[in-house]
Amino acid sequence: MKRREFVLKSTLITSTILVPMSISSCTLNSANQMNRIGIQLYSLRDEMNKNPKETLAQVASYGYKFIEGYEGDKGLFWGMTNLEFKDYLDSLGLKMIASHCGNTNDLPSFKIKCAQASEIGVEYLICPWAEGERSIKGFEAIAETFNKCGQIAKDNGIKFAYHNHAYSFKKIDGVFLQDILMNNTDKELVDFEMDIYWVVAAGENPIEWFDKYPNRFTYCHVKDYTTLPDGKFESCTLGTGTIDFETILAHGKSKGLNNYIVEQEAYTGTTQLESAKDNFQYMSLLKA
Repeated sequence: MKRREFVLKSTLITSTILVPMSISSCTLNSANQMNRIGIQLYSLRDEMNKNPKETLAQVASYGYKFIEGYEGDKGLFWGMTNLEFKDYLDSLGLKMIASHCGNTNDLPSFKIKCAQASEIGVEYLICPWAEGERSIKGFEAIAETFNKCGQIAKDNGIKFAYHNHAYSFKKIDGVFLQDILMNNTDKELVDFEMDIYWVVAAGENPIEWFDKYPNRFTYCHVKDYTTLPDGKFESCTLGTGTIDFETILAHGKSKGLNNYIVEQEAYTGTTQLESAKDNFQYMSLLKA
């Protein structure tokens, strides 16, 4: 059995051994839960590029209260000033709690973005892609930059985090690049957003990483995994894939995870808006 298939099929058994499960009848968005369900706007990139205001109104109508932005051609605030963007979100009952941020290596620019984000109550700016050499030495340098970003964010009253893809959960010279980042960043300055899909795609078990680094993964991307007929894989609408989110998220919560950000990058037989709606309904009923 391939490692990736083992992770998907054995997650429930593994986590039950590690932690006595207490999956209650409370759903993720119950009043007594601290978890926050949001959506990464990249999931709606085509719709956002066409009409960001209308798309955000649709997001609110589905029941979302929180969004995670990204920096595209129209900037972090979609052609609006930060204050205009916040005012529009307020009118919809939405809050941008975090945003992916382009080119975090440009520290002067990052400092400006931190100030703008802080002014409207954004809690995190997140690096979505590590720019640098895929080597131990290269990732040590990336970790050093992340510490600088974390200090800039802290100085502005917000936080900094890194969002993974599969590459950091691969070994170079016998060492996981993700370990290099975790062990060479200041836990007071740098948090991590676990993209569960990419951890699974790399053949790793998310539960083991929550256990290895408790309270470091404060955000996660909830993105389901399906295998295609040609053996390749892609993301899909939540609940139609193979990842056991109920178990993984419940375990993550016990290790400091409290922000669940829906993301979907591929669409088969559905639209971006339909999937956003279906994904919220799935998360609203999920017990974790």
